[in-house]
Amino acid sequence: MAIKPLSLDAGLPQYQQQAEDLFAAYTSGDIASMHFIGQHHPLFHRLPEADRQHTQATASDTQLSLARWYAFENWQQLAEWAAAITENNSPVFRFESAVEAIIAGDTATLKSLLDEEPGLIKARSMRRHHSMLLHYVGANGVEGYRQQSPANAVQILRLLLEAGAEVDAEADMYGGGSTTLGLTATSIWPAKAGVVVPLLETLLQAGAAIDHPRAGGNKQHAVVACLHNGRPEAADFLARHGAKLDLEGAAGVGRLDIVREFFNEDGSLKATATSRQMELGFMWACEFGHTAVAGFLLDKGLHSDILVNGMLGLHWAIIGGHLDTIKLLIDRKASLEIKNTYGGPALGAAFWAILNSDEVYRWPEAGVDYVPVVETLLKAGAEIEPGTLAWLATQDSLSYQLKERLADVFRHYGADS
Repeated sequence: MAIKPLSLDAGLPQYQQQAEDLFAAYTSGDIASMHFIGQHHPLFHRLPEADRQHTQATASDTQLSLARWYAFENWQQLAEWAAAITENNSPVFRFESAVEAIIAGDTATLKSLLDEEPGLIKARSMRRHHSMLLHYVGANGVEGYRQQSPANAVQILRLLLEAGAEVDAEADMYGGGSTTLGLTATSIWPAKAGVVVPLLETLLQAGAAIDHPRAGGNKQHAVVACLHNGRPEAADFLARHGAKLDLEGAAGVGRLDIVREFFNEDGSLKATATSRQMELGFMWACEFGHTAVAGFLLDKGLHSDILVNGMLGLHWAIIGGHLDTIKLLIDRKASLEIKNTYGGPALGAAFWAILNSDEVYRWPEAGVDYVPVVETLLKAGAEIEPGTLAWLATQDSLSYQLKERLADVFRHYGADS
């Protein structure tokens, strides 16, 4: 069963019916409904997949899952919101209508609503994140179906700022303290829409704090939060505009000059840095292709086969598609066969990247060709599993040309099945 958001004028009976329909689909064994509850129920979400399949959800569990999808803490809060939004001339309805205009890029409707009720710019959502209108520009941490970045997102942002939006207002997603700058910088949607840098420029021009200590959520400064969310373009932009850099952040944006400052002359870490920052910085340097930084950290005693966030540096470099970094790590004796926590060696990481990687994670390169990556691994001695060619032939998401190129490389290095 596919869940779609109800219209703003829907009342509690419609939400109750939606929950009943979801529960009926779940009890009938509908896979999509089971997945929905597994993703959105706070307890089911923490269960291993095998345990979820043996744990029966109740009608109340279904209501809670649906309430969480709508970004409420529980069903009671959704019910209170539904009552408020359906009141005559409801301020909640006007706020939610303004949100709809923001995500649709409807400047005319948004301006009309703000002109009619200037106080909307200071209002907060009844949903669990308690966002103001400005936070919705960040397309992050709010209800998932509203995480959208229209082509005219910068125009929408300027309209809100001109109406008096507080540029550094905080909201309660990701542990609290998130700002629009941090949400924007760490969101995939502005990056995909090609508007992340103009949005960040506009926010900084309006006085947004670049070093807000919790801007990116989870008590993180924005640059580190960008790295943890795969936003190298935003991390680079903020670093170039003076954002504070610790060892992890400096390594993640390729600032070798700053990375050096965290080490003593004898090669040991200064008190201003930690070994965990060094490890994470190595991971980002590998993933985002900062080869000189990766080499420097190896020179300072980091082992080439250290597992960071479940994978080796070589695996991160493979996913990023950075040949220079891959070759460096191979030269430094990085293992081709040690498996990551997902069960794959270096070639497995390459296969995953070929099938799943998104260009937005690989800024500034576009259209990474993974065939040379695979060839480099095979040339270095990566083991080919039996059945690789047969498996490759079944991957319908890949073009015929790419499959043939990969098959030719594997055959050249001895694959026969």
